[in-house]
Amino acid sequence: MSTASRSSYHPSRRIGSVQSTRDDELLGRTSSRARASVPVSYDEAYSFALRIAFLRYLLQPRKKRKEYVSAPKPPPRAHTSSISELVKELVPTGSASVKLPSGFRHALEKRMSGVLQGIEKMPGYSDAAVKRTFAEAYTAFTAKDFQKAIDKDRKVEPLVLIFYSSAAKAQGRGKPADDHSWKVLVDRHLAMFVRLLSSILREKGDVDLVARLNTLEKKLMSNDQNLYLDTGQADHSYVEVEIPLSYEVKDMHMVQLVAKIFGVTNSQVQADIDANASAWTEEAALKDYKAYQFRLSAGMAGTLRKRDFDVDDAYEEWRKGEGPHLASIFAEILSVRPDLKGGGSGPGNDKPLPLRPQSMYEDQAYADLSRMLSNPESPVNSLDPSFALGSLSLDDTTSIRSVDEPNYTFIPPDPRAVYKVILQYVVSYDQLHSDTSVSPLSEETTDFLVELAVRWRIPQFSRYVVFVEVATRKFLDQELPPEQLYACLDLVKQPLEEPKKPVLIQMYTSGLRDIDPSRWTVVDFAGYQQSLRDLHDALLRDVYSLLTHCYEPKPPTIGVVMALLNDHVYTEESFFSPRPEDMAEFAQQLDSGLRQQATQAYRDLLDSNIPRSQRDWDFGHAVNLGKAVVKLADTIKKRYRKNPEILGASPFRALVETTLPSFEEDCHEIIKRVLQMAKETGVEIELQDGFDLYKELVEIRKMHVEALPGKPFAFHIEGLLEPFVWRWIKNVDDKMPGFVDEAIKQDQFKVRTRHEGDIPTDDERHSVSIIDIFSLFNQTTEQLLQLEWGDEVHVARFMTALAKSFAAGIGRYCEVVEQQFAREMDRQSAQDAAASSKTTQERWLKYAKDAWNTKEKIEPFQFYPQSFVKFNNIEWAMQALDKLEKRMNVDACAEVLSRLEGPKPAGRKPAHYVFTVKIVEGEELKACDPTGTSDPYVVLCDEYQKRLHKTRVIPGTLNPRWDESVDITVSGPLNLIATIWDHDVIGEHDFVGRTSLKLDPVHFSDYLPREFWLDLDTQGRILIRVSMEGERDDIQFHFGKAFRHLKRTERDMVRKVTSKLSMHINASLSREALRGLLNKGITASVASLWKKRQSHAPTVTPAEVENALQPLFTYFDENFAIMKLTLTDATMMSVMTRLWKEVLLAIENLLVPPMSDKPSTQKPLTQAEMDIVYRWLELLFAFFNAKDETGEVLGVPADVLKSPKWHELASLNFFYFDSTETLIRTSERMAAANAERARQQAQQAQQQLKSATGNNNRLSAGPSSSTLGVPSAVPFGSLGTIRRGKSIMMSRNLGTMRRAKEEKRREAQADPSDDMILRILRMRPEAAGYLRERQRQKERMAAAQAAALIVRQSVNQGWAPAGGYGGTGAQVPPVPPVPAFGGALYARGGVPRR
Repeated sequence: MSTASRSSYHPSRRIGSVQSTRDDELLGRTSSRARASVPVSYDEAYSFALRIAFLRYLLQPRKKRKEYVSAPKPPPRAHTSSISELVKELVPTGSASVKLPSGFRHALEKRMSGVLQGIEKMPGYSDAAVKRTFAEAYTAFTAKDFQKAIDKDRKVEPLVLIFYSSAAKAQGRGKPADDHSWKVLVDRHLAMFVRLLSSILREKGDVDLVARLNTLEKKLMSNDQNLYLDTGQADHSYVEVEIPLSYEVKDMHMVQLVAKIFGVTNSQVQADIDANASAWTEEAALKDYKAYQFRLSAGMAGTLRKRDFDVDDAYEEWRKGEGPHLASIFAEILSVRPDLKGGGSGPGNDKPLPLRPQSMYEDQAYADLSRMLSNPESPVNSLDPSFALGSLSLDDTTSIRSVDEPNYTFIPPDPRAVYKVILQYVVSYDQLHSDTSVSPLSEETTDFLVELAVRWRIPQFSRYVVFVEVATRKFLDQELPPEQLYACLDLVKQPLEEPKKPVLIQMYTSGLRDIDPSRWTVVDFAGYQQSLRDLHDALLRDVYSLLTHCYEPKPPTIGVVMALLNDHVYTEESFFSPRPEDMAEFAQQLDSGLRQQATQAYRDLLDSNIPRSQRDWDFGHAVNLGKAVVKLADTIKKRYRKNPEILGASPFRALVETTLPSFEEDCHEIIKRVLQMAKETGVEIELQDGFDLYKELVEIRKMHVEALPGKPFAFHIEGLLEPFVWRWIKNVDDKMPGFVDEAIKQDQFKVRTRHEGDIPTDDERHSVSIIDIFSLFNQTTEQLLQLEWGDEVHVARFMTALAKSFAAGIGRYCEVVEQQFAREMDRQSAQDAAASSKTTQERWLKYAKDAWNTKEKIEPFQFYPQSFVKFNNIEWAMQALDKLEKRMNVDACAEVLSRLEGPKPAGRKPAHYVFTVKIVEGEELKACDPTGTSDPYVVLCDEYQKRLHKTRVIPGTLNPRWDESVDITVSGPLNLIATIWDHDVIGEHDFVGRTSLKLDPVHFSDYLPREFWLDLDTQGRILIRVSMEGERDDIQFHFGKAFRHLKRTERDMVRKVTSKLSMHINASLSREALRGLLNKGITASVASLWKKRQSHAPTVTPAEVENALQPLFTYFDENFAIMKLTLTDATMMSVMTRLWKEVLLAIENLLVPPMSDKPSTQKPLTQAEMDIVYRWLELLFAFFNAKDETGEVLGVPADVLKSPKWHELASLNFFYFDSTETLIRTSERMAAANAERARQQAQQAQQQLKSATGNNNRLSAGPSSSTLGVPSAVPFGSLGTIRRGKSIMMSRNLGTMRRAKEEKRREAQADPSDDMILRILRMRPEAAGYLRERQRQKERMAAAQAAALIVRQSVNQGWAPAGGYGGTGAQVPPVPPVPAFGGALYARGGVPRR
């Protein structure tokens, strides 16, 4: 039967099923070889163990010793009479001496050194006499003179002669004069030297000399043919004789071991052996095994029989395998006692021969056995197991057949039982005297047990099973620790190494698992099964006992016990399988015990961490209790991470399910009590205590969610501890302004380099103040994130509050730094400071003198490095703020709050509003300078004369363009006053004009931007663009506000830097410079015409055009070199981009006047002037693009330089010289195309709106003929509407800012604009009427689109602002269609001009 089918196998053929037999019956079953189930006594076990040990001594191979006997002296050998004759034969007369090969001497010395060291591979050179001779010769060979002679002549004869002389000297030293026996050794050693020379020459390839040396060697050895025989020894011989046995215990190692195992003295053992030596003989052993073989063949008692096996095939297989082993045992005995081969002729054999006659097969068996013993190469196992050993009988076989009971001398009646008892003593002995950590049994006891099994014919599986039974019993009796039990069980299941000498046991090297259980005996099967049952019950008790201590700091380990169950009990399904209901009951009991211990463990933690008096409670106690609970849970989780569930019970689950609910209830009460006490006493709890408590509670909640997924936490942690976070945020907000001011105060605004003199990298060009500020921001954010706050709504609100504080800090930083930057940029030069101390008349005289003596070269502005560091700080701050925005996950926070709050209710208004006021341009201002121009700048103040903003100075113009914005936060109406001044270097600034505007949130409730042309009280007007946003407590709004602070500060800094260069730009690219270039050429040409009498004046050369810009380029290069020392690449690019914009504006002012509905006094350029201007534009483009020889762009990229303004200027050349009628028709065609495109986009938006409102029934559809204007899709630039491109929400990160910029660029390039045509028409007086009508069209279009946008916002938001439409069920008002130019909407009854 196979191992796989063993689980269904039940041995029930003769004695009933093992599974149904009771345990006591199984254990009480007697072996077939035993007479009765009698317990084995100590004396019986000791006696049989001693017999086997003594038999081992008797059968051990006999030791032999050498006995020397005198031998007759051999006749004396002759020696060579004359060496000279041999040398002559080596070199015959008349033949030339053969020279030795090159390097031969070194090879010879090396080989001779090897002889002296004993490493020569050729045999015969290790003799002491040979080494003495070679040592003497080596000394002679290594003499300097001899070495030189050999190297020179390279002859072999000197070597032979010197060696012969050295050999005679070495061997004759100390010998009597009449003793000539040593001379034979001289010839022999010389022959060995010649052989060594031949070996070296053979390696060198010298065949001729080798042949001569071989002849010489034969001559030398004519009297002694064996070079390897040591003839220097004494004349004697020896013979080997066996040493007789002493029969003393001191020579019996296994007998001594038996004495130690059984605790008997050697003297007592000697007495026992002496008393039984006559019976415990080899002859008795031979008789035992002859009887054993006979009983095995006959199936009689005294051996295993068929009924001991459940399967007949198993018995037959075992019986067949016993034959070769018995033959080997017989051979072993007869090899020690050959006298027993004759049957009964040996000593002490006085018993009669068997009565039955011996057959020829028996005689043949004796002959085969005799041949096997006489041939040591014949293997023992080659003996035929079926041969008859009847001739070896020492007793009458008829008496064996007549008596069924065995009567052995060395084999006990029940070998298995005796072996088991002896094994118990052996295990106990090894526990006391051997290192059981390496192996359960020592090597000598293992050999002893193997000897017992061999002599008693115990099968290997029986040995294993008995060992398991003994180990299990000792474990149950607490004599064997579980670690050693595991080692014992593991030992029997591991295969053994193949021994050097075959062990006469079947399947000796196989492990217990490798032996099919169906081949076992019934007793072994039942014994192994019972052992597993007993072991299982004991291990379960140990598991329960050990796990009840698992919550202690140092609990006992359970690993070995579980390993025993998993590796050695539950894997033996063929023998044992526990019942599921029993295991379920045990798991329930184990879980109940664990929960009791967990409850007690929590009580101990509660007593050790929480004071008994409630007045002494604080958050620290709850924290300590939480830490203790978490620590205990983590410890248990790590301790049992590999086996979280043990036999159906989990220590970790029992702990958390027991302790966590109790802790949560207790902690909730502690927190409420502590908060109540703090409120009553008025003492604030430390913030860190609240945060520490939260962290511990979060860890416990994680554990709770993992262990108790279906049970909610006892209380809302975030709701209870939220005030601590708000207190912390308020502290951050209160300290923010002071921290920013202190950071600026401590900063020297210097670049940071590792070593003095190093060129700073971009990362080192910003200073410590901005680093410290953003370190505070990041640390604050990380501190909040590290709390891992569990309520996402709370987190979103916390982040919003922090964003507001960060925006305030950035705003404060920008304000202070920009003020310092402005003071540094607007500082007086040394000349200005000297002029300020003079009188007015002296200053005017100095001014006139400087104006008269204007130098051709303008010195660059001396920028301060710290000013540029401030500039770098702003640029770095935008990058850092963008990273912070991503880290705070701004969009997700806004989404959470938006989802929570839902749509804004109608009528809900913000408490604060942010007005963005942009001062765009001025028109036809009053001239205050003698040159007929002014240097205007604007100052914005409120009604209480508080300055809100001051623009930069635009030199030498009456139509300035500032394009500067300022944010003004209000809670109600505000009167804004704009005053324009003329900047004067000397004296007081002159008043240009004043105007005002009321900023009322009610008037801007639609949140749409508006433009206002405000007339000054003196002359001219200014254009102001106003937009309003509600001050929102929104994280995106706060980040947008912070980005706007930085962007506007950067923009203002760029403008202040470029303003120092723009004066020279405007002067170099002015109409005066253009006329000067042309007049210079005309003057030169007139002189040339007069001299050469030419009819045509030469034009201005390209070189002259380029040279006209050379001072400007030189000025740029000098200033750029100063900037490059401190500015980063990004800020440098910003400055150059802004300068390019100034260049384009200067070119534009050369070509056309600014946009207006009034005619301009500016005259158009001639074709020659136009060519020069556009050549200048090309040169400036190439200068700013700055390509090197390889084509790599080192300056501003071309796509940045080709801005919408550049494209407008490039297209201006196509219309500049067209007639007025052509320009008007082109303008009308563009306006009509744009209007049609706007109408189509509006219809698409109307359809989308209808589908959206039809789905939710929030709004009924308006008339089908009406069209809703959608400002987001209308090209505002072409129709004069105001595009809101720089709202705070569109500036909340760098991504939205880049997208807004790209969208603006795309819209500018999407539709053709007629603005440039209108500006050309301003220089045509006949187009004045068309300009007025075109302006009214733009105003009416803006009004229509504004009304449509109000409705759109009302529909989308679900509420209507004051004066607007909206609300549930409101009708969409019909909006007039957008007309083409010249339609009905151009009547004068439209919206009045503002």
